[in-house]
Amino acid sequence: MSSKEKPTLGGTRIKTRKRNIAAPLDPAAFADAVVQIYLDNAGDLELVAKSLESSDLNFSRYGDTFFEVVFTGGRTQPGTTKPDEGEKHSYSVLDCEPKREAILPSVLYIQKILRRRPFLIKNLENVMRRFLQSLELFEENERKKLAIFTALTFSQKLSGLPPETVMQPLLKDNLVAKGLVLPFITDFFREYLIDNSVDDLISLLKRGKMEDNLLDFFPSAKRSAEGFSEHFTKEGLVALVDYNDKKMFEVKLKEMKSALTTQIAEERDIAEVTETVKQRVKDTKIPDIEVVRILWDVLMDAVQWSGKNQQQNANSALRQVKAWAKLLNAFCSSGKLELELMYKVQIQCYEDAKLMKLFPEIVRSLYDQDVLAEDTILLWFRKGANPKGRQTFVKALEPFVNWLEEAEGGMRKRERERTGPGVF
Repeated sequence: MSSKEKPTLGGTRIKTRKRNIAAPLDPAAFADAVVQIYLDNAGDLELVAKSLESSDLNFSRYGDTFFEVVFTGGRTQPGTTKPDEGEKHSYSVLDCEPKREAILPSVLYIQKILRRRPFLIKNLENVMRRFLQSLELFEENERKKLAIFTALTFSQKLSGLPPETVMQPLLKDNLVAKGLVLPFITDFFREYLIDNSVDDLISLLKRGKMEDNLLDFFPSAKRSAEGFSEHFTKEGLVALVDYNDKKMFEVKLKEMKSALTTQIAEERDIAEVTETVKQRVKDTKIPDIEVVRILWDVLMDAVQWSGKNQQQNANSALRQVKAWAKLLNAFCSSGKLELELMYKVQIQCYEDAKLMKLFPEIVRSLYDQDVLAEDTILLWFRKGANPKGRQTFVKALEPFVNWLEEAEGGMRKRERERTGPGVF
């Protein structure tokens, strides 16, 4: 066994490797340096961008601080939008006039910065989200500037800026209730629509998961379709009002169709279903033509089709027509509406191969059940048919039409009943 003493560390100084030394954060010094660059270049953003590019500032560590300086002119106090101690410049977004031409240069300047340092997009997102969820801390004209800036960032397609994380904070209940969000989003919409279409705006809102929340921008007391139309019409955003009206109409149609589907599947009494339709028409003001279309769609959707067996399909469709004829009759109250029903039948038979040959039988059944009048059928045959498959369907219905034309006046229907379906 060796008698040598084991080495000890006594009196020896261990050197710490440099990579283990954590340099303290100093955002204040970083902010002051950025502010000084603004001041040295008298706010000329072209020169500021060049100076920032040639500097050795640590943007990866102080990205949030950088955008605070861009927006407010200096570093802000933690958790607030108030300026912290330190240098400040007067060329920030919030120091601009609340006008497009004054704010656009800042957006283009940021775009240039992001092209060189794309990692800063996350910091821009952080700062914008923080400011938007703190709208109550800004003055009215400052909120307007933020709205214009936000719209321009998306209009100019700043790479990678996510609509959802930036704009979802606007749906905070307290901001909406205070009436701060509605003027902000109105300014945002107006600015964005200068360079983009309503479809572009809706696409942006979809990506931000806000398309279905347009009414949520309104305080609860004003949250209605009428309030939406009144507000945005007054603000000159008629295209947005038209879009929302169309969307609301589609929702009403969907709800009505869903209710009818349930009642028909449960085989409710026709009188009850008829009353349900009438009440919904009264409440939603759905046009009669749309009602006829919905009724036919729902009735045919409820049919149990049997694949390629034409006869079984025909029997199923005709049974459905006969069972619900009184419902159709209640809403096909004019020649125009009867003609619309014929269009629906024609288009469905044209688009669905299994129904292609059933058209004349369905029309005959609707006639037998007093849903379609002779004059309607003759008008469709002579000049009212939809272009889709017109020649095919006109030819298929020709024997029945010939019989109608040969019959005289009020004898048509009685003669039809006496001679039976074998006439054509």
